[in-house]
Amino acid sequence: MHFFLSMDPPTRTQQEHRVGIRQDGRPYFYEDRELKEARLKLNQALQKFVPESPYTEAVRLMVKWLFPRGKHHDGEYKTTKPDTDNLNKMLKDEMTKVGFWKDDALVASEIIEKFWAQIPGIYIEITPIGDDKSE
Repeated sequence: MHFFLSMDPPTRTQQEHRVGIRQDGRPYFYEDRELKEARLKLNQALQKFVPESPYTEAVRLMVKWLFPRGKHHDGEYKTTKPDTDNLNKMLKDEMTKVGFWKDDALVASEIIEKFWAQIPGIYIEITPIGDDKSE
């Protein structure tokens, strides 16, 4: 399965949660408004692509993050923050929430790239990898 989320990809990542201090002095983590909005944006965009049946076996997840190019060339690699692993963490969490799979531990292989692009969005491809030794 593959699909394209037409959007300006969120640049806030899960690693940007905030830390507060309880009255007893213990720390706690919370998400600010911008992080909650980024999560909601992904969640809503993903919902129209949820498979009829969630994946139950190992998959390869390929994600291409396409950011508005500005003064950059279309297709030029984006070498500035956010980091690819941080981008994919929140995406996989939201894919789990909406029902692509029961647990993102099923993602046994990941290919993540980020580019500057004329048409911004997120291209996602999910491929079952199972036990097929020919792959």
